[in-house]
Amino acid sequence: MEILFLGVGEACDPQKPNTSLYVRTAQGHRFLLDCGFTTPHIFFSFVEDPDELDVVWISHFHGDHFFGMPLLLLRFWEMERKKPLIITGQKGVREKITAVMDLAYPDFLPRLQFRLHFIEIEPGQENMICESSWQTAENVHSTRALSLLINDGEHRFFYSGDGRPTPETQILADGCDLMVHEAFRLDKEVRNHGNILSSLDFARKARVKKLALVHLERNCRKNNKKAILDAIQKSGLHVILPKTSETISL
Repeated sequence: MEILFLGVGEACDPQKPNTSLYVRTAQGHRFLLDCGFTTPHIFFSFVEDPDELDVVWISHFHGDHFFGMPLLLLRFWEMERKKPLIITGQKGVREKITAVMDLAYPDFLPRLQFRLHFIEIEPGQENMICESSWQTAENVHSTRALSLLINDGEHRFFYSGDGRPTPETQILADGCDLMVHEAFRLDKEVRNHGNILSSLDFARKARVKKLALVHLERNCRKNNKKAILDAIQKSGLHVILPKTSETISL
Protein backbone atom coordinates (compact mmCIF):
# COMPACT_ATOMS: atom_id res chain seq x y z
CA MET A 1 0.00 0.00 0.00
CA GLU A 2 1.20 3.52 -0.83
CA ILE A 3 -0.11 6.80 0.54
CA LEU A 4 0.58 10.02 -1.36
CA PHE A 5 -0.07 13.21 0.61
CA LEU A 6 -1.74 15.59 -1.83
CA GLY A 7 -2.13 18.05 1.04
CA VAL A 8 -1.42 18.22 4.76
CA GLY A 9 -2.88 21.60 5.76
CA GLU A 10 -5.97 22.95 7.48
CA ALA A 11 -8.74 24.94 5.80
CA CYS A 12 -7.10 28.39 5.81
CA ASP A 13 -3.40 27.58 5.46
CA PRO A 14 -1.92 29.64 2.57
CA GLN A 15 1.20 27.45 2.41
CA LYS A 16 -0.14 23.91 2.87
CA PRO A 17 -2.95 22.52 0.67
CA ASN A 18 -6.01 20.98 2.34
CA THR A 19 -5.42 17.54 3.82
CA SER A 20 -6.07 14.94 1.15
CA LEU A 21 -4.56 11.50 0.54
CA TYR A 22 -4.19 9.33 -2.54
CA VAL A 23 -3.97 5.64 -1.68
CA ARG A 24 -2.85 2.77 -3.89
CA THR A 25 -3.66 -0.68 -2.53
CA ALA A 26 -1.78 -3.94 -2.93
CA GLN A 27 -4.25 -4.90 -5.66
CA GLY A 28 -3.57 -1.67 -7.58
CA HIS A 29 -6.84 0.12 -6.76
CA ARG A 30 -6.68 3.85 -6.08
CA PHE A 31 -8.64 5.82 -3.51
CA LEU A 32 -8.86 9.60 -2.96
CA LEU A 33 -9.51 10.43 0.69
CA ASP A 34 -11.16 13.85 1.01
CA CYS A 35 -11.36 16.42 -1.77
CA GLY A 36 -11.24 19.99 -0.47
CA PHE A 37 -10.82 23.40 -2.09
CA THR A 38 -7.22 22.82 -3.18
CA THR A 39 -7.27 19.11 -3.98
CA PRO A 40 -8.23 18.76 -7.68
CA HIS A 41 -5.38 20.77 -9.20
CA ILE A 42 -2.80 18.86 -7.14
CA PHE A 43 -4.51 15.55 -7.89
CA PHE A 44 -4.36 16.14 -11.63
CA SER A 45 -0.72 17.12 -11.46
CA PHE A 46 -0.10 13.47 -10.51
CA VAL A 47 -2.89 11.71 -12.41
CA GLU A 48 -3.13 11.85 -16.20
CA ASP A 49 -5.43 8.85 -16.76
CA PRO A 50 -9.06 9.91 -16.12
CA ASP A 51 -10.03 6.29 -15.36
CA GLU A 52 -7.27 5.65 -12.79
CA LEU A 53 -9.24 6.70 -9.69
CA ASP A 54 -11.63 4.08 -8.31
CA VAL A 55 -13.11 5.60 -5.12
CA VAL A 56 -13.52 8.97 -3.39
CA TRP A 57 -14.01 8.99 0.38
CA ILE A 58 -15.52 12.07 2.08
CA SER A 59 -14.90 12.08 5.85
CA HIS A 60 -17.36 14.91 6.60
CA PHE A 61 -19.15 17.81 4.98
CA HIS A 62 -16.86 20.78 5.61
CA GLY A 63 -15.63 22.69 2.56
CA ASP A 64 -11.95 21.87 2.97
CA HIS A 65 -12.89 18.20 2.73
CA PHE A 66 -15.42 18.07 -0.11
CA PHE A 67 -15.80 21.40 -1.96
CA GLY A 68 -13.29 20.20 -4.54
CA MET A 69 -15.71 17.59 -5.85
CA PRO A 70 -17.33 19.79 -8.55
CA LEU A 71 -13.97 20.54 -10.13
CA LEU A 72 -12.88 16.89 -9.87
CA LEU A 73 -16.01 15.74 -11.68
CA LEU A 74 -15.85 18.56 -14.23
CA ARG A 75 -12.25 17.71 -15.10
CA PHE A 76 -13.11 14.01 -15.43
CA TRP A 77 -15.90 15.01 -17.85
CA GLU A 78 -13.47 17.15 -19.82
CA MET A 79 -10.98 14.24 -19.94
CA GLU A 80 -13.80 11.92 -21.15
CA ARG A 81 -13.72 9.53 -18.24
CA LYS A 82 -15.78 6.40 -18.89
CA LYS A 83 -15.32 4.20 -15.82
CA PRO A 84 -17.92 4.46 -13.03
CA LEU A 85 -16.72 6.35 -9.95
CA ILE A 86 -17.55 5.21 -6.43
CA ILE A 87 -18.17 8.03 -3.94
CA THR A 88 -18.45 6.90 -0.35
CA GLY A 89 -19.00 8.49 3.05
CA GLN A 90 -21.55 8.76 5.81
CA LYS A 91 -25.32 8.84 5.39
CA GLY A 92 -26.35 11.67 3.08
CA VAL A 93 -23.23 11.65 0.90
CA ARG A 94 -25.26 11.42 -2.32
CA GLU A 95 -27.38 14.43 -1.40
CA LYS A 96 -24.39 16.55 -0.37
CA ILE A 97 -22.37 15.82 -3.50
CA THR A 98 -25.40 16.45 -5.70
CA ALA A 99 -26.11 19.75 -3.93
CA VAL A 100 -22.57 21.10 -4.15
CA MET A 101 -22.33 20.06 -7.80
CA ASP A 102 -25.60 21.82 -8.63
CA LEU A 103 -24.39 25.00 -6.90
CA ALA A 104 -21.09 24.99 -8.76
CA TYR A 105 -22.33 23.83 -12.18
CA PRO A 106 -26.14 23.75 -12.36
CA ASP A 107 -27.68 20.92 -14.39
CA PHE A 108 -24.25 19.48 -15.19
CA LEU A 109 -24.45 16.08 -13.47
CA PRO A 110 -26.63 14.50 -16.20
CA ARG A 111 -23.93 15.39 -18.75
CA LEU A 112 -21.31 13.15 -17.15
CA GLN A 113 -20.31 10.27 -19.43
CA PHE A 114 -19.63 8.04 -16.42
CA ARG A 115 -21.86 6.74 -13.64
CA LEU A 116 -21.55 7.83 -10.02
CA HIS A 117 -22.08 5.01 -7.55
CA PHE A 118 -22.70 6.17 -3.96
CA ILE A 119 -22.00 3.92 -0.98
CA GLU A 120 -22.82 4.91 2.60
CA ILE A 121 -20.51 3.44 5.25
CA GLU A 122 -21.80 3.89 8.78
CA PRO A 123 -20.05 2.86 12.03
CA GLY A 124 -20.53 -0.81 12.83
CA GLN A 125 -20.58 -1.82 9.17
CA GLU A 126 -17.87 -3.46 7.09
CA ASN A 127 -18.01 -2.84 3.36
CA MET A 128 -15.89 -4.59 0.74
CA ILE A 129 -14.94 -2.05 -1.91
CA CYS A 130 -12.38 -2.77 -4.63
CA GLU A 131 -11.06 -5.84 -2.78
CA SER A 132 -10.51 -3.87 0.45
CA SER A 133 -12.39 -3.78 3.73
CA TRP A 134 -13.74 -0.34 4.76
CA GLN A 135 -14.88 0.43 8.33
CA THR A 136 -15.65 3.69 10.11
CA ALA A 137 -16.04 5.21 13.58
CA GLU A 138 -17.31 8.59 14.72
CA ASN A 139 -14.98 11.39 15.89
CA VAL A 140 -15.74 14.45 18.04
CA HIS A 141 -16.07 17.38 15.62
CA SER A 142 -18.28 20.42 15.01
CA THR A 143 -20.19 18.43 12.42
CA ARG A 144 -20.58 14.67 12.19
CA ALA A 145 -17.23 13.26 11.02
CA LEU A 146 -16.04 9.70 10.51
CA SER A 147 -12.58 8.17 10.71
CA LEU A 148 -11.80 5.35 8.32
CA LEU A 149 -9.90 2.05 8.39
CA ILE A 150 -8.92 0.45 5.07
CA ASN A 151 -7.58 -3.11 5.05
CA ASP A 152 -6.33 -4.34 1.66
CA GLY A 153 -5.36 -7.75 3.01
CA GLU A 154 -1.71 -6.81 3.42
CA HIS A 155 -1.85 -3.60 5.44
CA ARG A 156 -4.28 -1.75 7.70
CA PHE A 157 -4.43 2.02 7.22
CA PHE A 158 -6.31 4.47 9.47
CA TYR A 159 -7.30 8.02 8.47
CA SER A 160 -8.90 10.24 11.10
CA GLY A 161 -10.44 12.93 8.94
CA ASP A 162 -11.16 15.78 11.37
CA GLY A 163 -11.99 15.52 15.05
CA ARG A 164 -10.83 14.37 18.45
CA PRO A 165 -10.33 10.65 19.06
CA THR A 166 -13.02 8.56 20.73
CA PRO A 167 -13.00 5.08 22.30
CA GLU A 168 -14.59 3.85 19.06
CA THR A 169 -11.84 5.28 16.87
CA GLN A 170 -9.21 3.76 19.16
CA ILE A 171 -10.76 0.32 18.69
CA LEU A 172 -10.90 0.90 14.93
CA ALA A 173 -7.24 1.98 14.73
CA ASP A 174 -5.84 -0.72 17.02
CA GLY A 175 -2.63 -2.22 15.65
CA CYS A 176 -2.80 -0.48 12.27
CA ASP A 177 0.31 -0.16 10.10
CA LEU A 178 -0.15 3.59 9.56
CA MET A 179 -2.35 6.14 11.28
CA VAL A 180 -2.83 9.55 9.64
CA HIS A 181 -4.31 11.82 12.28
CA GLU A 182 -5.20 15.49 12.39
CA ALA A 183 -3.49 17.51 15.14
CA PHE A 184 -4.66 21.12 15.08
CA ARG A 185 -2.61 22.45 18.01
CA LEU A 186 0.47 21.40 19.99
CA ASP A 187 -1.09 20.80 23.41
CA LYS A 188 -4.02 23.21 23.66
CA GLU A 189 -7.36 21.51 24.09
CA VAL A 190 -9.56 22.28 21.09
CA ARG A 191 -13.17 21.28 21.42
CA ASN A 192 -13.56 19.83 17.94
CA HIS A 193 -10.01 18.93 16.95
CA GLY A 194 -7.15 16.76 18.14
CA ASN A 195 -3.78 18.12 19.19
CA ILE A 196 -0.28 16.73 18.82
CA LEU A 197 0.09 15.46 22.39
CA SER A 198 -3.31 13.78 22.41
CA SER A 199 -2.62 12.23 19.00
CA LEU A 200 0.67 10.82 20.25
CA ASP A 201 -1.10 9.35 23.27
CA PHE A 202 -3.87 7.99 21.08
CA ALA A 203 -1.36 6.31 18.74
CA ARG A 204 0.46 4.76 21.71
CA LYS A 205 -2.76 3.35 23.18
CA ALA A 206 -3.85 2.06 19.77
CA ARG A 207 -0.45 0.39 19.27
CA VAL A 208 0.02 1.80 15.78
CA LYS A 209 3.26 1.14 13.92
CA LYS A 210 3.57 4.57 12.28
CA LEU A 211 1.84 7.89 12.90
CA ALA A 212 1.63 10.77 10.41
CA LEU A 213 0.41 14.11 11.78
CA VAL A 214 -1.50 16.44 9.44
CA HIS A 215 -3.90 19.40 9.52
CA LEU A 216 -1.74 21.42 11.94
CA GLU A 217 -3.03 24.96 12.49
CA ARG A 218 -0.87 27.21 10.33
CA ASN A 219 0.49 29.44 13.14
CA CYS A 220 1.11 26.46 15.40
CA ARG A 221 3.13 24.77 12.67
CA LYS A 222 5.11 27.98 12.05
CA ASN A 223 5.75 29.11 15.63
CA ASN A 224 6.21 25.83 17.50
CA LYS A 225 8.60 23.84 15.31
CA LYS A 226 11.05 23.00 18.09
CA ALA A 227 8.37 22.11 20.63
CA ILE A 228 6.62 19.89 18.07
CA LEU A 229 9.84 18.03 17.24
CA ASP A 230 10.71 17.69 20.94
CA ALA A 231 7.29 16.19 21.70
CA ILE A 232 7.67 13.72 18.84
CA GLN A 233 11.16 12.71 19.96
CA LYS A 234 10.07 12.18 23.55
CA SER A 235 7.12 10.03 22.46
CA GLY A 236 9.34 7.15 21.38
CA LEU A 237 6.95 6.49 18.50
CA HIS A 238 7.62 6.34 14.78
CA VAL A 239 6.12 9.72 13.86
CA ILE A 240 6.15 11.53 10.51
CA LEU A 241 5.32 15.14 9.68
CA PRO A 242 4.60 14.56 6.00
CA LYS A 243 5.10 17.21 3.35
CA THR A 244 2.83 17.85 0.39
CA SER A 245 3.60 15.39 -2.43
CA GLU A 246 5.40 13.00 -0.05
CA THR A 247 4.71 9.26 -0.37
CA ILE A 248 4.75 6.62 2.39
CA SER A 249 5.06 2.98 1.33
CA LEU A 250 3.91 0.22 3.67
